[in-house]
Amino acid sequence: MRIYELVLKPIKPCPPLTPAQARIQGLKNAVDRDKQQLRTERERQRQQREQERRRKQQQARSTSASTV
Repeated sequence: MRIYELVLKPIKPCPPLTPAQARIQGLKNAVDRDKQQLRTERERQRQQREQERRRKQQQARSTSASTV
């Protein structure tokens, strides 16, 4: 094959899904979306805990430095 044959390969259109196939595809998409939302929420909470830990350390350092 030549390069232009690889690059200019036409994309075959997909036939429309049957109602049953569309339902299954929708459920799969919902699962993927929910997994991504769960990952995002866990990451957000992890970052929040990390910021709180840093804030407490900073506060502890400033308190101990001012009492010295």
